[in-house]
Amino acid sequence: MRIVIGVHHFPPKYRGGAEWRAYRTASALLKAGHDVLVVCIEKIDDAQAKPLAVKEDVFEGVPLQRLAFNLAAAPDPLQWEYNNEWVGTHLLDLFDSRNTDLFHLMSGYLMTGSALMAARQAGVPTVVTLTDFWFLCRRVSMLRTDGTLSALPIDALRCARCLGEEKRRFRLAARFLPDLMNRYWKAQRRNVNYFEQRWSFLRDCLVETDLAISPSKFLRQMYVDSGMVARRMEFLRQGHSFGSLQSTDLQKSPSDFLRVGYLGQIAPLKGVQLLVDAILQIPSRQIELHIHGDSGMHPQYSNALSLAARHDPRVVLHGAYERSQLTSILRDLDVVVVPSLWYENSPNVILEAFAHDTPVIASNFGGMAELVDDERNGLHFAVGDAADLAKQICRISEDPSLLDRLTQGAAATHPPTVDAEIEDLLGLYHLAMHRT
Repeated sequence: MRIVIGVHHFPPKYRGGAEWRAYRTASALLKAGHDVLVVCIEKIDDAQAKPLAVKEDVFEGVPLQRLAFNLAAAPDPLQWEYNNEWVGTHLLDLFDSRNTDLFHLMSGYLMTGSALMAARQAGVPTVVTLTDFWFLCRRVSMLRTDGTLSALPIDALRCARCLGEEKRRFRLAARFLPDLMNRYWKAQRRNVNYFEQRWSFLRDCLVETDLAISPSKFLRQMYVDSGMVARRMEFLRQGHSFGSLQSTDLQKSPSDFLRVGYLGQIAPLKGVQLLVDAILQIPSRQIELHIHGDSGMHPQYSNALSLAARHDPRVVLHGAYERSQLTSILRDLDVVVVPSLWYENSPNVILEAFAHDTPVIASNFGGMAELVDDERNGLHFAVGDAADLAKQICRISEDPSLLDRLTQGAAATHPPTVDAEIEDLLGLYHLAMHRT
C-alpha cells in the first residue's frame, strides 16, 4: 500500500508520544514492505515560507516532508488553527502525485481538519488515531487556563472564555470580578462564534472519516459521549519496541534507597512539580527522586524544579534522554510516577515501565487509571493531591512486600508489541479501504 502518515511533529527535535507513535508505525510499515511517507509540521513561525515551505528529509530510514509556514501571516490565524488551507492544498497535490491508497492522521493538531478534507476530496480512505483531545479542545488537553479540567458537553462560551484568559489581565479580572467577567464573555460573540464554527467543521471532518482509532477506552468513550465520532470507532493500544529484553535488562541494580522516577516531558500539565512537592513532604532520607526529561520546552517551569533540587539532594534532575537509554534508566528505578494533571490517553511511559517489570503510581483518572490496576501493578493517588501521592510513595518505602507484590504485578502485565499492533492496524486499514 502507498500510505501517507500525517502528524503534528516528528523526531529528532520533537519527542512526544504522538511523534514516536508516528515513527514506530512508519518504520514497521516500511519493514512490512509498504510505501510510506510521513508529513509533519516543523515550524509555524517561519517568516520565509511563502506561504508553505516543504523540506524533504529522512529520519532513521523513514522518508518525510517537514512543512513550515507563518501562522501569524494567515488570512485568518484563528480559523487556520483548525482549518489550515495551506496544508490542505499541499496534501491534495501530494495524494494525487503519489496515487495514495490511504491517509493516516495522528492527532489532528497543526495538520488540522483540512488534511482530512483534502483526503476526502482526493477520494483517499482515511484513518485517524486520536492521541489527544484536539478535536474537542483547542488547548489539546482539556485543561483550562485556570488549571481546572474541562468536561463534556463542550460549551462554546466556556471555550471562548478559556481562550481569552490565556492573557494574564483577563485571568486577574476573572479572579476579582467574576460576575462582571461572566457578562463580558457572554457579549464576546465573535469568540463564541469561532468555537461554534470550529466544533461544526471538525465534527464534519471526523464524521466523514472512515475509521478512528483510540489507544484507550477512556478516550474513545469521551469522543463518543461528545458526539464527535467517525464512521467507525476502534480501540487499539499502542505497542512497544524493545526487542527481546533479557533477564539482566529487567534486574534492578542494587540500592539502599527507594528510587522513584519520572520520565517524560517537563511541562506544567504533566504534574512534575506536584511530584517534587510530594517528595519534599516525606521526611525519610531513604528515598530518591530521579527526573528524566528535556527541560528546554518550559524553561521557567524547569527553573522552579531546579531550585527545589538545589535545596533537597534527594531530587536529581538528569535532563533529556535518548530512547536507547530507557532500559538502563529503568534498571535504576524501583517505581515510576505519572502525576499528570490532565486526562492523558495511553501514556507510553506506563507501558514502558511495565515492559521493564516496574510498577507505576499514577493519577486516579483518565487513561492513566485505565492502564494502572490499583494495588496490582501500581497504585493510584488523588489527582493533583501531593499529600496523597506522598502517602502512596511512603507505603512502598515502608513495606518492601508491597513493592515486591506490585513489581510482580507489573511483570505479569504484558503490553502489546509494535509487531502485534501493526498486524491489527493493517486489518483496520483494510476495513477503512473497504468502507470507501
